[in-house]
Amino acid sequence: MSLQDKLTAMKDRFESKMAPDTLAIMHRATSDLARSGTMDHILKVGVSAPQFILPDQEDRLVNSAELLEKGPLVINFYRGVW
Repeated sequence: MSLQDKLTAMKDRFESKMAPDTLAIMHRATSDLARSGTMDHILKVGVSAPQFILPDQEDRLVNSAELLEKGPLVINFYRGVW
């Protein structure tokens, strides 16, 4: 089974447990986001991200250039408090 097949199956299971009105809101929000043009500005596969300095989870500034000197960098965006 391919990764895409696994992701699709996971999404289908998740959506099957949702109330229809909640699912409709989620799908509408996804469509609105797609129509907004936001996806036109995301980095494509193989493109390097710009350098940045951002606070970490403890408000310490983190410099991407310094981290890249140590090896590959993975970035995770955490939404924060729910």
